[in-house]
Amino acid sequence: MRTIDFAPLYRSTIGFDRLFSMLDNLSPAEGAQSYPPYNIERTGENAYRITMAVAGFGEGDLTIEAKEHTLTVKGEQAAKNDEDGAKVLFQGIASRAFERRFQLAEHVEVRAANLENGLLHIDLVREIPEAMKARKIAIGNANGQVGGQVNGKLQKVKQIEA
Repeated sequence: MRTIDFAPLYRSTIGFDRLFSMLDNLSPAEGAQSYPPYNIERTGENAYRITMAVAGFGEGDLTIEAKEHTLTVKGEQAAKNDEDGAKVLFQGIASRAFERRFQLAEHVEVRAANLENGLLHIDLVREIPEAMKARKIAIGNANGQVGGQVNGKLQKVKQIEA
């Protein structure tokens, strides 16, 4: 029996909350990228945070770029020289270069990014312009009057001139 995993949706899109309920039959991609691990959190009604585990990378090793609804995070470390002659017997901390892309919904902007204790935090905010927000439309009658109800009583608001 095959189960549906919605994790790929949450991993690569920010701000498409309604889209997740519509895409029922998406299967995980084969060979999906898993490094570095990350979380996507919703911190408010229109606020999001991406947290990536980038142990061993410094601020100078990371590049964050937002362009055309795509957020790209790149990490590349300079080669280390073993000046004291020490050799690594086991390397469990990955230090390979990576590039991770996230698709952003319209009007999602990157607000801040900070590196703390090996975790890269990227704060995002979705700001919808006033012109695109929902607004209420008054319903008029056959006489061209626009009315509204206040406490259950019909009130005349204004006369529409023709």
